[in-house]
Amino acid sequence: MTIKQLISFINDPVNLSGKAKLLAVLASFMAVLVVAWLTRISDIHATAPILVASMGASTVLLFIVPSSPLSQPWSLLGGQIISAVIGVSCTHINNTVLAAAAAVSFSIFGMLVLRCLHPPGAATALAPVVAVTPPDYSFVLFPVAINVLIMLAMAIMLNRWLLGNLYPLLPESSKPNEPEQLVGISDNDLKHALKNMDTFMDVSLEDLSRLLTDAEKNSFKRFKGNITCADIMVKNVSTVEYGTEVEDAWKMMLQEKLKAMPVIDRSRRVIGIITWADFFKFINLNTYQSIQESFRAFIRRTPDISTNKPEAVGHIMTAPVAVMSETSHIAELIPLMSQQCIRQIPIVNHEQRLVGMVYQNHLIAALYDEQLASVVKAQS
Repeated sequence: MTIKQLISFINDPVNLSGKAKLLAVLASFMAVLVVAWLTRISDIHATAPILVASMGASTVLLFIVPSSPLSQPWSLLGGQIISAVIGVSCTHINNTVLAAAAAVSFSIFGMLVLRCLHPPGAATALAPVVAVTPPDYSFVLFPVAINVLIMLAMAIMLNRWLLGNLYPLLPESSKPNEPEQLVGISDNDLKHALKNMDTFMDVSLEDLSRLLTDAEKNSFKRFKGNITCADIMVKNVSTVEYGTEVEDAWKMMLQEKLKAMPVIDRSRRVIGIITWADFFKFINLNTYQSIQESFRAFIRRTPDISTNKPEAVGHIMTAPVAVMSETSHIAELIPLMSQQCIRQIPIVNHEQRLVGMVYQNHLIAALYDEQLASVVKAQS
């Protein structure tokens, strides 16, 4: 075997940048330091160690792969504490070899049954068995439970404030309802695929979904070429400002046959968008007035100083609004228009100033492969 072949076995197990790795090391240092310090000053059990050794392995999971199912709070708490109870219980077996095997295997079984698999827990179960002086059940409280609770608090704070990770991950039942996914691979597709594999994958459903979505976009870009938003946008876009009167905006949309207009500030930065729906959402209908009469009354300027209805575009516009950079590939538009049902997207330059607008029909035209259509026609 050559040196090159040997080096090929040395792969980086984590896909982290150098900065992310340094921050994870810093977070690990701070977490273990605080856990050891707070456990020591608690002084609950003077003769017990201030740290259980498996906390080192838990630290790796919490700060290197915080999105892993093995790193979530219930896995950490349940896996460590249950394993500690099982480990102490196995010290009553007179044969050390048998006790060690039982501690590890029973702790794994317990974690699997209670859905709190946490690999460092098996090391926690083994610790009482191989100790020179086997501990009693106080070992579960001190140092294990104290260590775990402090470590969990540090993991939540450091992941969110220092590393920028969303930890812990929200369970599926507590997530807001999202619109049905019309393109790409849905979460249900991933769930069925993982269930059919019947094997454990140390990756969250969210991370796997983002990975596959990004791969789909890259594949699309490779086959379609570098078509950007600037290539398909309408450049001369009619706009209104925050203070534009509602009636003037409506007349402009009617004259130019528009269904939407960006709302910009004096620097041409997009602050919102106004559509036909925005005009009608403030109209109060009753049995004595038709919709035409109500609409005319709404858009008509109030001559008095005071008013009981919106008078400016800024009062009825939709904000904030999704925008896209002119250098973005058109693949970035697909989830916005198909998933979020956005029919028009303002396009901005590197200074975030409005330079155009992309409508659904422009995206459909760009996605239509004329060469493919001609091949299909020739074969039919």
